[in-house]
Amino acid sequence: MIRRQRLAAGVCALLAALTAGLAFPAGAAADETEQAAPKVELVLDVSGSMRTRDIDGGTRMAAAKQAFNEVLDATPEEVELGIRTLGANYHGNDRRTGCKDTAQLYPVGPLDRTDAKTAVATLAPTGWTPIGPALLKAADDLNGGDGTRRIVLISDGEDTCQPLDPCEVAREIAAKGIGLTIDTLGLVPDAKTRDQLSCIADATGGTYTSVQHKEELSDRVGQLVDRAADPVVTPVATEGATECAKAPALKSGLYTDREEFGQQRWYKVDVNPGQELRASVSVADDRAVNPDYGVLLRAVTLHGREIVRGEAAGNGRTDAISTGLRYPRPENDDDDATAETVCLQVTNSFSAAAGVKTSPGLPLELTVDVVDGPSNAADVAAFGLGRGWWLLGALVLAGFIAGLLWGWLSRWRVAVWRTN
Repeated sequence: MIRRQRLAAGVCALLAALTAGLAFPAGAAADETEQAAPKVELVLDVSGSMRTRDIDGGTRMAAAKQAFNEVLDATPEEVELGIRTLGANYHGNDRRTGCKDTAQLYPVGPLDRTDAKTAVATLAPTGWTPIGPALLKAADDLNGGDGTRRIVLISDGEDTCQPLDPCEVAREIAAKGIGLTIDTLGLVPDAKTRDQLSCIADATGGTYTSVQHKEELSDRVGQLVDRAADPVVTPVATEGATECAKAPALKSGLYTDREEFGQQRWYKVDVNPGQELRASVSVADDRAVNPDYGVLLRAVTLHGREIVRGEAAGNGRTDAISTGLRYPRPENDDDDATAETVCLQVTNSFSAAAGVKTSPGLPLELTVDVVDGPSNAADVAAFGLGRGWWLLGALVLAGFIAGLLWGWLSRWRVAVWRTN
């Protein structure tokens, strides 16, 4: 029995090692570059509706203050945090003035917990709900630097300063390619508030959370602030061209772009003999789109000959669609080791739903990795398996043998039964 357990453990360890080897091929090294300090700005709705008493017997404003105090105590040292308000200062009824009412309560930077708590304590529900203008200002507050940047918006109602649509503002912020994420929290939200806050979060790859209780608010804000401290790879903003000849030259890395509905985007990558190009692309529908769509990623030569392609289709059940490809360039026996320019073409077949704006384009994320190629022809990707083809072969053989044994045992049992 002990031998069997050890054998099973050994097999599991071997499979885990093989899986790790396939998932993280040799040559992939961790980026040890020192990351810039992560920045977070908490944007709080201080409009008149925050006086409502429907969160654990207290006002929404009281719940927000308690959550802020708890989050400020637990904020990681490496996070630079700021606080911005909307609707906190103007008491009048003039809409134009009320829709400019957003101010930075505490500047983004190293956190002084006492000063930040003192500033929060002075807040009282006052005016309008200019979410769009507050997001624009918050993006400016976090501008500059290469670290993680995150806005956490807490509101109990939809924007009252249309036609500056907060969803459009969020898409414009995402289109700048500055890697800024907006997470939203709705305090006891109605359907319209829920839809608007969800739209804002979706536009930047953030999350939306509905909050009904004090503990939920504190826990969720704390999670989002902590998440900003997690190491991440920040995509590099690029702009694809309409044809390969004008495309930007990319190296290994993670890139972000915007692609209009049905548009083509072109990029270029140099691949030396003996190297392998690995590329993947994801296109997200950050607004309402028609079902049945797809994305195509092609690698072609400068003369337009297709080398390899990857494609995927969707039917409206997911908010992002991805595909990828691999191109191993063989070793060159000649002395000429000239790099080959490979053109990457990204095409989507999304179509906008009725009344939906098509600008800015859909968010696109492109991963490019140029690594040392397979050591020989037998290692080249077969049916998309790469070096794992032999593992699949071993599993198929094992299944075949197991099937034979099971069939033999079944026939033997039937023969014994008939004899008896």
